[in-house]
Amino acid sequence: MLIPAIDLINGKVVRLKQGDFAKKTEFAFDPAERIAAAAAAGAQLLHIVDLDGAKNPARRQLTLLKKLALHCTLPLQVGGGIRTEDDVQALLNLGISRAVVGSAAIKDPAFGLLLLRKYGAEHITLALDVNIVNGTPYAAVQGWQEQSSQNLHDLLQIFVPAGLLHVLITDISKDGMLQGPNTAMYAALMQEYPQLDVIASGGISSLDDLRALRQAKVPSAVLGRALLEGRFSLQEALACWQNA
Repeated sequence: MLIPAIDLINGKVVRLKQGDFAKKTEFAFDPAERIAAAAAAGAQLLHIVDLDGAKNPARRQLTLLKKLALHCTLPLQVGGGIRTEDDVQALLNLGISRAVVGSAAIKDPAFGLLLLRKYGAEHITLALDVNIVNGTPYAAVQGWQEQSSQNLHDLLQIFVPAGLLHVLITDISKDGMLQGPNTAMYAALMQEYPQLDVIASGGISSLDDLRALRQAKVPSAVLGRALLEGRFSLQEALACWQNA
Protein backbone atom coordinates (compact mmCIF):
# COMPACT_ATOMS: atom_id res chain seq x y z
CA MET A 1 0.00 0.00 0.00
CA LEU A 2 1.19 3.51 -0.83
CA ILE A 3 0.25 6.03 1.85
CA PRO A 4 0.27 9.74 1.04
CA ALA A 5 1.38 11.86 4.00
CA ILE A 6 0.79 15.38 5.22
CA ASP A 7 2.46 17.08 8.17
CA LEU A 8 0.44 19.79 9.89
CA ILE A 9 1.43 22.87 11.89
CA ASN A 10 -1.41 25.17 12.93
CA GLY A 11 -3.62 23.68 10.21
CA LYS A 12 -1.02 24.29 7.47
CA VAL A 13 0.58 21.57 5.35
CA VAL A 14 4.35 21.60 5.87
CA ARG A 15 7.41 19.39 5.51
CA LEU A 16 10.51 19.30 7.67
CA LYS A 17 13.99 18.09 6.81
CA GLN A 18 15.18 15.39 9.21
CA GLY A 19 12.58 16.49 11.76
CA ASP A 20 14.09 19.96 12.15
CA PHE A 21 11.43 22.64 12.77
CA ALA A 22 13.96 25.25 11.60
CA LYS A 23 14.00 23.57 8.18
CA LYS A 24 10.31 23.91 7.44
CA THR A 25 8.68 24.30 4.03
CA GLU A 26 5.02 25.40 3.95
CA PHE A 27 2.75 24.33 1.09
CA ALA A 28 -0.39 26.12 -0.08
CA PHE A 29 -2.61 23.05 0.20
CA ASP A 30 -5.85 22.69 2.11
CA PRO A 31 -5.57 19.46 4.16
CA ALA A 32 -9.14 18.32 3.46
CA GLU A 33 -8.77 18.96 -0.27
CA ARG A 34 -5.46 17.12 -0.26
CA ILE A 35 -7.05 14.09 1.38
CA ALA A 36 -10.04 14.17 -1.00
CA ALA A 37 -7.67 14.25 -3.98
CA ALA A 38 -5.72 11.30 -2.60
CA ALA A 39 -8.94 9.32 -2.19
CA ALA A 40 -10.00 10.17 -5.75
CA ALA A 41 -6.61 8.99 -7.04
CA GLY A 42 -7.04 5.60 -5.38
CA ALA A 43 -5.26 5.88 -2.03
CA GLN A 44 -6.52 3.56 0.72
CA LEU A 45 -5.04 5.34 3.76
CA LEU A 46 -3.57 8.74 4.57
CA HIS A 47 -0.81 9.44 7.08
CA ILE A 48 -0.95 12.63 9.15
CA VAL A 49 1.75 13.94 11.48
CA ASP A 50 0.43 16.52 13.93
CA LEU A 51 3.63 18.49 14.51
CA ASP A 52 1.95 20.80 17.00
CA GLY A 53 1.05 17.73 19.06
CA ALA A 54 4.55 16.37 18.64
CA LYS A 55 5.99 19.53 20.19
CA ASN A 56 3.34 19.84 22.88
CA PRO A 57 0.54 17.26 23.31
CA ALA A 58 -1.64 19.98 24.86
CA ARG A 59 -1.64 21.71 21.44
CA ARG A 60 -2.75 18.65 19.47
CA GLN A 61 -4.95 19.78 16.57
CA LEU A 62 -7.97 17.77 17.68
CA THR A 63 -10.58 20.08 16.15
CA LEU A 64 -8.95 19.85 12.73
CA LEU A 65 -8.38 16.10 13.05
CA LYS A 66 -12.03 15.58 13.97
CA LYS A 67 -13.13 17.59 10.92
CA LEU A 68 -10.85 15.59 8.65
CA ALA A 69 -11.99 12.26 10.07
CA LEU A 70 -15.67 13.17 9.74
CA HIS A 71 -15.62 14.65 6.26
CA CYS A 72 -12.95 12.65 4.44
CA THR A 73 -13.63 9.24 2.97
CA LEU A 74 -10.09 7.93 3.51
CA PRO A 75 -9.11 6.19 6.74
CA LEU A 76 -6.52 8.25 8.61
CA GLN A 77 -3.37 7.21 10.42
CA VAL A 78 -2.27 9.94 12.85
CA GLY A 79 0.88 10.45 14.89
CA GLY A 80 2.67 13.20 16.74
CA GLY A 81 3.38 13.26 20.46
CA ILE A 82 1.10 10.37 21.44
CA ARG A 83 2.33 9.58 24.93
CA THR A 84 -0.62 8.25 26.93
CA GLU A 85 -3.52 5.86 26.61
CA ASP A 86 -5.84 8.90 26.76
CA ASP A 87 -4.07 10.33 23.71
CA VAL A 88 -4.76 7.12 21.78
CA GLN A 89 -8.35 6.92 22.97
CA ALA A 90 -8.99 10.56 22.00
CA LEU A 91 -7.83 9.95 18.43
CA LEU A 92 -9.80 6.76 18.01
CA ASN A 93 -12.87 8.51 19.42
CA LEU A 94 -12.55 11.08 16.63
CA GLY A 95 -12.76 8.32 14.04
CA ILE A 96 -9.03 8.03 13.36
CA SER A 97 -8.29 4.49 12.14
CA ARG A 98 -4.72 4.09 13.43
CA ALA A 99 -2.79 5.88 16.15
CA VAL A 100 0.96 6.10 15.55
CA VAL A 101 2.96 5.61 18.73
CA GLY A 102 6.73 6.06 18.83
CA SER A 103 8.85 7.40 21.68
CA ALA A 104 6.42 6.46 24.44
CA ALA A 105 6.41 2.79 23.41
CA ILE A 106 10.16 2.68 22.89
CA LYS A 107 10.89 4.18 26.31
CA ASP A 108 8.24 2.02 27.98
CA PRO A 109 7.62 -1.16 25.98
CA ALA A 110 4.99 -2.24 28.52
CA PHE A 111 2.94 0.76 27.40
CA GLY A 112 3.22 -0.29 23.75
CA LEU A 113 2.24 -3.84 24.62
CA LEU A 114 -0.77 -2.55 26.55
CA LEU A 115 -1.95 -0.57 23.53
CA LEU A 116 -1.66 -3.57 21.23
CA ARG A 117 -3.58 -5.72 23.69
CA LYS A 118 -6.33 -3.19 24.47
CA TYR A 119 -6.97 -1.60 21.08
CA GLY A 120 -5.83 -4.31 18.70
CA ALA A 121 -2.92 -4.39 16.27
CA GLU A 122 -5.05 -3.00 13.44
CA HIS A 123 -5.46 0.31 15.29
CA ILE A 124 -1.88 0.83 16.45
CA THR A 125 1.10 1.67 14.25
CA LEU A 126 4.48 1.50 15.96
CA ALA A 127 6.82 4.23 14.70
CA LEU A 128 10.50 3.37 14.86
CA ASP A 129 12.78 6.20 13.76
CA VAL A 130 16.36 5.04 13.47
CA ASN A 131 19.92 6.30 13.19
CA ILE A 132 22.38 3.95 11.53
CA VAL A 133 25.47 3.49 13.73
CA ASN A 134 28.18 1.19 12.37
CA GLY A 135 25.59 -0.53 10.22
CA THR A 136 23.09 -1.08 13.06
CA PRO A 137 19.81 0.87 13.22
CA TYR A 138 19.27 2.39 16.69
CA ALA A 139 15.98 3.96 17.69
CA ALA A 140 15.77 7.70 18.31
CA VAL A 141 13.15 9.28 20.56
CA GLN A 142 11.77 12.68 21.62
CA GLY A 143 11.55 14.14 18.12
CA TRP A 144 14.86 12.51 17.21
CA GLN A 145 16.68 14.50 19.89
CA GLU A 146 17.65 11.46 21.97
CA GLN A 147 19.30 8.22 20.93
CA SER A 148 17.96 5.04 22.50
CA SER A 149 20.29 2.22 23.48
CA GLN A 150 17.88 -0.22 21.84
CA ASN A 151 18.34 -1.22 18.26
CA LEU A 152 15.57 -1.88 15.79
CA HIS A 153 15.77 -5.66 16.04
CA ASP A 154 15.66 -5.65 19.85
CA LEU A 155 12.46 -3.63 19.76
CA LEU A 156 10.82 -5.79 17.13
CA GLN A 157 11.61 -8.85 19.21
CA ILE A 158 9.53 -7.27 22.00
CA PHE A 159 6.52 -6.25 19.93
CA VAL A 160 6.22 -8.84 17.16
CA PRO A 161 5.38 -11.73 19.54
CA ALA A 162 2.58 -9.52 20.94
CA GLY A 163 0.95 -9.33 17.53
CA LEU A 164 2.41 -6.14 16.11
CA LEU A 165 1.17 -5.70 12.55
CA HIS A 166 1.94 -2.16 11.33
CA VAL A 167 5.41 -0.69 11.87
CA LEU A 168 6.48 2.63 10.35
CA ILE A 169 10.26 2.69 10.02
CA THR A 170 12.15 5.86 9.13
CA ASP A 171 15.86 6.19 8.51
CA ILE A 172 16.33 9.69 9.93
CA SER A 173 19.25 10.45 7.62
CA LYS A 174 16.90 10.03 4.64
CA ASP A 175 13.86 11.92 5.90
CA GLY A 176 12.89 14.88 3.72
CA MET A 177 16.13 14.68 1.77
CA LEU A 178 14.76 13.16 -1.47
CA GLN A 179 17.91 11.06 -1.88
CA GLY A 180 16.30 7.62 -1.95
CA PRO A 181 15.19 5.31 0.88
CA ASN A 182 17.35 2.86 2.82
CA THR A 183 16.19 -0.04 0.66
CA ALA A 184 18.82 -2.45 1.99
CA MET A 185 17.55 -2.01 5.54
CA TYR A 186 13.96 -2.68 4.51
CA ALA A 187 14.96 -5.70 2.42
CA ALA A 188 16.76 -7.22 5.42
CA LEU A 189 13.72 -6.58 7.62
CA MET A 190 11.36 -8.27 5.20
CA GLN A 191 13.55 -11.35 5.11
CA GLU A 192 13.42 -11.56 8.90
CA TYR A 193 9.81 -10.42 9.43
CA PRO A 194 7.83 -11.31 6.29
CA GLN A 195 4.56 -11.18 8.24
CA LEU A 196 4.90 -7.50 9.17
CA ASP A 197 3.34 -4.58 7.36
CA VAL A 198 6.61 -2.67 7.25
CA ILE A 199 5.91 0.91 6.15
CA ALA A 200 8.98 2.48 4.56
CA SER A 201 9.38 6.18 5.27
CA GLY A 202 11.99 8.73 4.30
CA GLY A 203 13.85 9.61 1.12
CA ILE A 204 11.49 8.38 -1.60
CA SER A 205 12.06 10.71 -4.53
CA SER A 206 11.31 8.79 -7.72
CA LEU A 207 9.34 5.96 -9.23
CA ASP A 208 12.59 3.99 -9.38
CA ASP A 209 12.72 4.21 -5.57
CA LEU A 210 9.26 2.65 -5.43
CA ARG A 211 10.26 -0.14 -7.81
CA ALA A 212 13.27 -0.91 -5.64
CA LEU A 213 11.12 -1.13 -2.50
CA ARG A 214 8.65 -3.42 -4.24
CA GLN A 215 11.46 -5.67 -5.43
CA ALA A 216 12.57 -5.82 -1.79
CA LYS A 217 9.03 -7.05 -0.96
CA VAL A 218 8.26 -4.03 1.22
CA PRO A 219 4.46 -4.03 1.69
CA SER A 220 3.89 -0.29 2.26
CA ALA A 221 5.53 3.10 1.87
CA VAL A 222 4.76 6.67 2.90
CA LEU A 223 4.94 9.37 0.23
CA GLY A 224 5.59 12.86 1.54
CA ARG A 225 7.75 15.56 0.03
CA ALA A 226 8.01 13.96 -3.42
CA LEU A 227 4.23 14.18 -3.88
CA LEU A 228 3.97 17.67 -2.44
CA GLU A 229 6.66 18.90 -4.82
CA GLY A 230 5.11 17.14 -7.83
CA ARG A 231 8.03 14.86 -8.63
CA PHE A 232 5.40 12.31 -9.65
CA SER A 233 1.65 12.07 -9.22
CA LEU A 234 -0.10 9.71 -6.86
CA GLN A 235 -1.71 8.02 -9.86
CA GLU A 236 1.72 7.41 -11.37
CA ALA A 237 3.03 6.08 -8.06
CA LEU A 238 0.12 3.70 -7.58
CA ALA A 239 0.46 2.36 -11.13
CA CYS A 240 4.19 1.85 -10.59
CA TRP A 241 3.63 0.11 -7.26
CA GLN A 242 1.03 -2.24 -8.70
CA ASN A 243 3.11 -3.16 -11.74
CA ALA A 244 6.62 -3.33 -10.24
